[in-house]
Amino acid sequence: MKTIELSPTDTIPNGPLPLLVLPGAIAADETEPDAVMARLEANGWQGTWVYTVFDYWHYHVEGHEVLACVSGEATVGFGGEGGAEIAMKPGDVVIIPAGVGHKRLSGDAGFQVVGAYPPGQNGAVTRAGDMAIDAAERAIARLSLPDRDPVSGEAPGAIAAWRG
Repeated sequence: MKTIELSPTDTIPNGPLPLLVLPGAIAADETEPDAVMARLEANGWQGTWVYTVFDYWHYHVEGHEVLACVSGEATVGFGGEGGAEIAMKPGDVVIIPAGVGHKRLSGDAGFQVVGAYPPGQNGAVTRAGDMAIDAAERAIARLSLPDRDPVSGEAPGAIAAWRG
């Protein structure tokens, strides 16, 4: 697992919690979308969906998010212009703290991820620049941290990196 610290920008809050990058966290032969959704749900994460990553900078203030690549390949940006660029292929997972900006920078037509959120949270989209940073930070501060790792189901698993 790799952790990436991302500082706030003028239009994206990012925040104190690091982005968690888990290359190959799901075996390539276990990346069928329904199986990945069932796995995340069994580990307490909900609101699952299958789609790509939007091609514009956005973040979430109503939930932390997990993205698990299930097909294709893409490079996804995190943190805004000049931030981190992560190449994703089937089996790769990122756990994104609320407020961290993300955007699909490039990818093939078959690139899809399964997304999910901790209990009681959701992925309402805020485009970069649409919300004042201080208001976004206040909303994010009200969110609880997830109890368990969405991939392994361990408590806290990878989420331990968010607990200091």
